[in-house]
This record gives sequence, structure tokens and C-alpha cells, in this order.
Amino acid sequence: MTQTRRDFLRKAGAGAVAYKLVGAAPRLRAAGPNDQIGFGFIGVGIQGMGLLESFQKIAGVRPIIAADLYDGHLVRAKEVAGSALETTRDYHAVLNRKDVDAVVIATPDHWHRQMVLDALAVGKDVYIEKPLAWSIEQGKELVAVSARHPKQIVQVGSQGKTSAITAKARELIKAGAIGKPNMVRMVNNRNSPEGAWQYPVPPDASPETIDWKRFLGPAPKRPFDANVFFRWRCWWEYSGGVATDLFVHLLTTLHEIMDVTAPRSVVSQGGLYKWNDGRTVPDVLNSIFEYEGWVADMYVNLANSRPPHGTVISGAQGTMVLGGGGRRGQQLIVYPEPAYPRAQRYGTRALPAAVQKELFEAAGFTANGEPKEPPPPVVEKEHPVERGPSHYEYFVMSVRDRTPSREDAAAGHYAAAGAHLANFAYRKGERLQWDWKTGRVS
Repeated sequence: MTQTRRDFLRKAGAGAVAYKLVGAAPRLRAAGPNDQIGFGFIGVGIQGMGLLESFQKIAGVRPIIAADLYDGHLVRAKEVAGSALETTRDYHAVLNRKDVDAVVIATPDHWHRQMVLDALAVGKDVYIEKPLAWSIEQGKELVAVSARHPKQIVQVGSQGKTSAITAKARELIKAGAIGKPNMVRMVNNRNSPEGAWQYPVPPDASPETIDWKRFLGPAPKRPFDANVFFRWRCWWEYSGGVATDLFVHLLTTLHEIMDVTAPRSVVSQGGLYKWNDGRTVPDVLNSIFEYEGWVADMYVNLANSRPPHGTVISGAQGTMVLGGGGRRGQQLIVYPEPAYPRAQRYGTRALPAAVQKELFEAAGFTANGEPKEPPPPVVEKEHPVERGPSHYEYFVMSVRDRTPSREDAAAGHYAAAGAHLANFAYRKGERLQWDWKTGRVS
């Protein structure tokens, strides 16, 4: 934690129970000479480059080859991983390498399905960026195909699934720290060209430096457009916009904390209110997801950056706040509900004094409506949480030790499907019901 203990407790406020992350050595075992894992990277744009940088720092990971459709990305990949890294525009060249054990896929969403299918077909382990697939139907297919390859690891890249703070929140919810949950609010606001995916277009972007035909792939054909290539999240043909980019992170974390599979209905409102740059996806989206016994209010605003950020889980006996202050995602606070009910001063104000006195005393208060004894003070308590492996390290552990994926295709599918459902509700202007067991939407 970068904040001091005094700062932490001051931000928590009176009557709050604060849970703080503390450092701990990762549990990823050291790589031996026979533990070298050959990695191939498909897509080394913004996120893919970050994945290349992160994975190559893990002992035993050896980047072998990277594929991308823009020459500049391949140049940068060599700068990051070294000149020995092979580069190509054809992702099949990555899959055909016998010395590649695992592939990392970070491409536009409309390519995810085919690349995962091709990787599984040739026996590779797969780390696939979220969302798992461009549509609910494609996600269902990938879950089924992954199940037919039980010896191969498929891990979806939504880091909230394996974070220590998520695990602590899940533990506390199960222990009844806030009573029965009834509502969750999840927020992700930002307001900048970068936050709205208006990424810089390099000056050499052209049909000569970009394989446009291969980029389009299964999507509808259209003339070359460098803005579309570098800002593909802004169009429905390649992405699900804010829902599949940002809601998926929130839904993955929500499902892990609350120990649920998927929502059963959703209604959405929003629109394109600021970033009118030719995009077709909204920049403001508010969706309410219904689960069994509680609802989640989830929203993204790309036109305003003011907090609150993070997650608020409301229960009958308290409120849990994750990532609401300090370094986002590294603070968990529980605010208990009042230990004793208050006398109904408002509800009795129009009654005669004698009746008020009678009601107050019958409810266990003094004649004036005051508690007979002061409620016990709530003692602030810090609970240390060991900082475990990163999401990337968990994938390497699974590949090396053949342990189950920490975010398998099914988990990735249900989080992505919730985001797709939110988009359907937004575009149709209807509240949609979803039976995730049968896949029926109504």
C-alpha cells in the first residue's frame, strides 16, 4: 500500500472495518532448466504488447514468435522481446511452431473465436483476452470445444477473477459480513481521448504497412480505414464497445465475489453523447442486471471522470466498498449498519406526546425516544490479505504444472455473455430475460 495506516483509517471513516492488502512473495515456483515454456503472441497492439512485456518477465517463459497485422507493432515487439523474436503477419505461423507451447491472443474481438479454435486444434494452451468471444453464440461454441480438449489450458484474461482483494471480498460475503446482499453498484468512469479509444494513428499507417484484408477477416468488407484499424473498439463489427471492454471486467469480478454464474435479466440505457467521431457504440451505458435475490447496477461513462469508482455491495447488515479510494482495487472497507434501530421520531411526530411516550417505551427506548444504553462502539479492524500470483502467473502455473485454469472458458463466457446481453437490451430498448442454462433470450 502506498498510503499510510493513518490515511487508510481516516478514509475508512468512523464505524468502518478496513481490510488492507499486504505484500507477500508469489507462490509461483521457480523455473528449472526443463521448465522453459515457449510462448507465441497473436496480436501485439496496445494490450498485446502489455501482455508480451508481462509474460516475458516470468521465469521460464520464452517468447518465440509474435504475429500482428501492422508492421510497426512487430518492430516494437522486437524492441521489447529482443531481436531473436520471430515476427509474422500470419497467425498460423505461430500455431505451426512446434516449440510454441502456449499462445497469447490479444486481437480484435471478432477474431477471437477462430483463433481459439485453431489453437486448440493444434494442441496449444491458450490465454485469450477478454471478452472470450464476439457474441454469445460464439462463446457457447468455445466452451463446448474447450470441454472436448480437457488436457489443454484455456484462460481468459480478466484479472479481477484472481485478485487477492476479490478473494477476500468473496470470503467476507460468504461469512455474512454484510448480511444478505441485495444490491451491487459497479462503476468505471473516464474522460479522455485515450480512455475513449481515440488512440494515435501512426503516420506510416497505410495498406502497405497494414494487412487490411486479414484484419477484416469474418467481418463485413469495407475500404481501408486506419482509424478503424487502430480504434476498432468503436464499431460493433469488431467489438461490443464499453460493455465487452469494461463491463466484462466488472462482471467477472462480480461473479467471483458473489459466487454466481450469470445474470437472468438485464435492462440498459445509454447513448453516444460526446465522442461523435464516427463510432457506432455508446460512450455512456447504464445496465441493471438481475440475479437471484439481488440486482447489480453497472455503468460506464466515457464523458466524465469524477469518482465514485469501484464496487459497492449493499447488504441487510452492512455495506462493502472495494476500490473506492486510494489506489483503485487495493482497498476494501466494510461499513456496518446501525447496531440498534432508532426510535421513529419522524413517524410519530404528529401523535400526541402520551402516545409517543407509549410507543417509544414499547419499542425499548426511553420516554423521549433515546436508547436506554449507548450502542457498543465498532472497533476498526484491519485484515491482512496475502498478495498472490498475478493473473499471468496463474496461467504459467497452469501450463507448467497442468493445474486447472483459474478463469476457464465457461467463466469467461458467462461474463462476456452478460455484457453482450446488456448490448442487446440497449440496442433493442427492452428488458431481456436470459436462461443461461438453455441459452434462451426473451
